[in-house]
Amino acid sequence: MQTKEKEVLVPEEIEESRPGRRILWIVLTVAAIAAAVFVKMRYFPSPTAGGKGGPGGKSAPGGGRGGAGGGGGAKAPVQVYVVQPTNLSDQVAATGSVLPDESVVIKSELSGKITSLNIREGQPVKKGQLLFSINADEAQAAIRKQEYNIKLYRDQERRQRTLLEKEYISAQEYEQANNQYLTAQSDLQALRATLDRAFVRAPFDGVLGLTTATVGTYVSPGFEITTLSRVRPVKIDFAVPGRFANNVRVGDVVKVTDEGTNKQYDAKVYAIDPQIDPVSRTQPVRARYANTKDELRPGAFVKVNLQLGASTDALQVPTEAVIPEASGYSVYTVENGKMAPKKVKIGIRSDKVIQITDGLAVGDSVIRTGILQVKPGDAVRVIK
Repeated sequence: MQTKEKEVLVPEEIEESRPGRRILWIVLTVAAIAAAVFVKMRYFPSPTAGGKGGPGGKSAPGGGRGGAGGGGGAKAPVQVYVVQPTNLSDQVAATGSVLPDESVVIKSELSGKITSLNIREGQPVKKGQLLFSINADEAQAAIRKQEYNIKLYRDQERRQRTLLEKEYISAQEYEQANNQYLTAQSDLQALRATLDRAFVRAPFDGVLGLTTATVGTYVSPGFEITTLSRVRPVKIDFAVPGRFANNVRVGDVVKVTDEGTNKQYDAKVYAIDPQIDPVSRTQPVRARYANTKDELRPGAFVKVNLQLGASTDALQVPTEAVIPEASGYSVYTVENGKMAPKKVKIGIRSDKVIQITDGLAVGDSVIRTGILQVKPGDAVRVIK
């Protein structure tokens, strides 16, 4: 019986048996190299003299900014704003608070029980009106005792004076008796002052606040009984930026808008703090409003507009055209078809425009769009 032997092919023999595979790999490799060369020449041409790129002398994509600087590339498109004189109301907006014209916390100066309470919460009172009193029996008893002592010391002083005139006693003995009499009078005055503190009266006309005290409540010195506020007129406390400090004057009228009702009132500046706040760099200002109908309540938040004047030839530019820098502000202008930066000083600003107080003139063309695409000296193309 004969056995069949399997034929085993070595790798060389396999390759010789497939001659078409080698040719296919060569064709694919050549095609890939050709494609890479085409892409390089078509989309990434090497720059030549004069700043021109690939076929036809067209600039390479993305080379507009660099080419503009060399003068041979495409000009960057920008929109400009031509500076013209405009009408401008010079006003400052601020936030403020309403304060009472006068306000005080009514407290007890003595220890004891409240014996009478004449506080009607939320009601007006007159200056000198009795608000409450504290048990003063001990003070009154001490005053009566001292009055008796004074009578005794006065009689002694008179007798000693008579004896001194007859030279029966020395001047020193008389002075001791006289000093005792004068000291007793001073003690009586102190006792009467203590008694006065037991009867608390309104220090000025105003409106009473709320209270938790009742008749019989034991109080000690410093115990808060109620508040007293004068709300006709009221004060408006606000602050303006320090750069406007020299423009604010006593007597200026400010527009006050109540946040709760959106109603507007006219108040008048009556006091300006002599110092600018070193923390906020603002100038504290205080105005007064008559508040005859109790329109504004102390503690309310208000918006304040202070009119500083008006101008008919103010120079303003769009907000987006002003570039803040570490040393101030700049704008980009177009001069002879090229971008030229200019340092400027700003004044009043709003959401849309900013006043330029220095650095620009009427007729200047200020770039408002495309700012990030240009640098000093770049050629630009103005579009509408």
